[in-house]
Amino acid sequence: MLDLDISWDEYHQSIEQLAERIFQSNYEFNQIVCLARGGLRVGDILSRIFDRPLAILAASSYSGDGDRQRGKLAIASQITMTTERLGDRILLVDDLVDSGVTLQQTTIWLRDLHPEIQTLKTAVLWYKACSTYIPDHYVSYLPNNPWIRQPFEKYDDYKLSTAERNCP
Repeated sequence: MLDLDISWDEYHQSIEQLAERIFQSNYEFNQIVCLARGGLRVGDILSRIFDRPLAILAASSYSGDGDRQRGKLAIASQITMTTERLGDRILLVDDLVDSGVTLQQTTIWLRDLHPEIQTLKTAVLWYKACSTYIPDHYVSYLPNNPWIRQPFEKYDDYKLSTAERNCP
């Protein structure tokens, strides 16, 4: 399996393409929920493009060396948001769908804790073939399931406490 290296330009172009696909779908959402960490940047930019409030839900299933080991999914107990209520038409965004567990479980979690949700659609930049969950919107389908190295991952090794930094 080859790695897929993404530059900042490619990353931002993918978010713009995702926005276009969501727009073309005519889905009228009133709140974006992004999954932290990977979906933070995607959610922020989509929130600006669509002028919709952004809520943040922390979820994590990767750990280990370079965050490459999938473990048990941990979902925060609350959503961080600036609106009084979540809304009834949600766009749930993340950077990618790999196994599908995170999107599947967070959609269940959101619907269980927020019964006011009438519609919930998902959007990601990359959709891997190994996923058991099919997102409503995506930019790239990846049939070979590569490891995606995103441009901000260089900061995973950038530690201020070390004398030698591994980041240029």
